[in-house]
Amino acid sequence: MDYSNQIIEDLFQKYKPVFGEDYDRYKNHVYRVFLNCQLMDSEENNIEKYAIASVFHDIGIWTDDTIDYLYPSMEQAKIHLRESEKQDWMEEITMMIYWHHKMSQYQGKHSKTIEFFRKADWIDVSLGLLNFGYNRKKIKQIRKKIPNLGFHLFLFNKILKNFLIHFDNPLPMFTK
Repeated sequence: MDYSNQIIEDLFQKYKPVFGEDYDRYKNHVYRVFLNCQLMDSEENNIEKYAIASVFHDIGIWTDDTIDYLYPSMEQAKIHLRESEKQDWMEEITMMIYWHHKMSQYQGKHSKTIEFFRKADWIDVSLGLLNFGYNRKKIKQIRKKIPNLGFHLFLFNKILKNFLIHFDNPLPMFTK
């Protein structure tokens, strides 16, 4: 399994100033999600889609400085897809971003890639406790090869801060 992807690398260089001190921790999360997708889906024509969705799925946290980041993340993905002349992927990738926090299975158009992406993110966010029947050993290898670097603590702190300000809606990324 390749632990590097040129699309992810190029996009991270473009957004490096936006991520600041969170650059490595978010990049590692992106790679773990991306590699989890590859554990589930071996179709070559979906690799680039997973790379793009992985980079943009939480990017609104930084670009818009918000924990309510689904729509800002989708907008950033749309900008990239227009700039790279991949508008035909816009619906699929924005739906991957929109549905990635849902607990229940997505059924509908593009369900294969949306479901793989949703599960891939949940595998990483749950530290591998959720595995959806996929190979625990390979998931553990990915986690070992690409360390957390405090990503989950970062998320916890962002959520806690949001809770203290918006106690009526502490997890807006789940209520969309």
